[in-house]
Amino acid sequence: MTRPVVRVNDGIVRGKAERNVCAFLGIPYAAPPFGVNRMRPPQPVTPWQGERDATAYGPTVPKGDYPPQYERLFPEVVIGGDECLNLNVWTPDPGAAGLPVLVWIHGGSFMNGSGSVPEYDGTAFARDGVVCVTINYRLAAEGFLFLDDPLGENTANLGLLDQLAALRWVRHNIAAFGGDPARVTVAGESAGAMSVTTLLSMPLADGLFAQAIAQSGAGAHTLTTQQARTVAGYLADALGVPVDRESVKAVPLDKLVRAASDLVVEVQTAPDPAKWGQLALSLLPFAPTVDGAVLPDAPLAGFAAGRGSSVPLLIGSNVEEARLFFVAPGTIDLIDEPTLAAGAGAYGLSASGVDTYLANRPGASPGDVLAAVISDWFFRVPAIRVAEARARARAAVSTGAGTWMYRFDWPAPQANGGLGACHAVEIPYVFGTIDRPTARGLVGDAPSAAVADRVHRVWVDFIAHGDPGWAPYDTDRRTTGLLAETVNAVDDPAGDERALWDGIR
Repeated sequence: MTRPVVRVNDGIVRGKAERNVCAFLGIPYAAPPFGVNRMRPPQPVTPWQGERDATAYGPTVPKGDYPPQYERLFPEVVIGGDECLNLNVWTPDPGAAGLPVLVWIHGGSFMNGSGSVPEYDGTAFARDGVVCVTINYRLAAEGFLFLDDPLGENTANLGLLDQLAALRWVRHNIAAFGGDPARVTVAGESAGAMSVTTLLSMPLADGLFAQAIAQSGAGAHTLTTQQARTVAGYLADALGVPVDRESVKAVPLDKLVRAASDLVVEVQTAPDPAKWGQLALSLLPFAPTVDGAVLPDAPLAGFAAGRGSSVPLLIGSNVEEARLFFVAPGTIDLIDEPTLAAGAGAYGLSASGVDTYLANRPGASPGDVLAAVISDWFFRVPAIRVAEARARARAAVSTGAGTWMYRFDWPAPQANGGLGACHAVEIPYVFGTIDRPTARGLVGDAPSAAVADRVHRVWVDFIAHGDPGWAPYDTDRRTTGLLAETVNAVDDPAGDERALWDGIR
């Protein structure tokens, strides 16, 4: 098949065609963020002459390694080069028109990941008539360091500004790939989902997407300026420099990446609450900061005020999210009843609340129960709070788009080394990439193609038609789509556990 050619605003790109899908990889949406562009908002691409090869993934942004216990499950893609603010496009037909578009923002604790992770291959979406785009954005200190030294332009939340630049690129160029710029759904998982809910609340993102999907990440995980200053102080101490932008910029990039990575590993493996405060629970020293400019308010406050109310949202989590954080390091069986009580108490849950979780899981180990508690605190309840805020804002004005809640319930722990329906396990099912060797650690050796087909179809239906197949969420019925071998709509699943967090989370 002839290699497809497309003209975008900055020049011509030549992609590749495989299995009735055209892929265009490594297209820059912003200039390299180095040299004079270092720690600045994304700058325009310099147009190129002739045809640009777009048959291989482009460079990844500077980043460290995952904490050691997660490296096997999340193999990092590292590609050298300066043009790291790039994106990838899969389309069924560049000559088409009006196709729905999915823009995917990757996760990785705002520290790791890229748009070229094999599980994010957009072929299955393109085969089903969706133009799929995956993006890179700046991470850790390069993307989310907050410093009190504005340079006459927005210098906080550079990673969010990168995401906005990618979305603007999509608006201006996606028609050349057959996509409709008025039918863009922005989606992400973990830090990507936190990015999605943050973008949804931001005036700067108005009009850049028509729908949103947030998988296992919601609006609770932003930093106050005080928390962000604390992180900046610890980073500067580790680097041995003053806490100002020019001093940090003068540090060699590889040294800065290592120092930021070391902070993340510390927070995610052995956090000292006296040192880190609330960050010892959220585990995210680098994340969007409520700076008053790029991000005017915490997302929940924005939703309560009606921001993003015209954008339909699919949001949810996996039923056993936190098993990842106990099974991967091999600690789940080391948790005893006193540790369960202390751990749950640290997250604000009372002894009677722990008893509710225990009663609902006869025969479960203390580690199983603590994983369930933390799954709710970190993932499920924040998603519910987003849905509640949007539902209340919608009811107040009798207008606004719907919010659909899901819960992913597959697989059982024995199918994938004890992980179960843990954090990130849904991604290969959503993308139809369960057969990728790099996914095997999460999905197990015999992942269900039927479940993948069913869950992928839910996403396609929402992206294409704005309806995943069950009723929107409201605070009366709390309808939730439970996704496994079947798709079942259930009102207020585990409602007794949900209610325990009222006033706490």
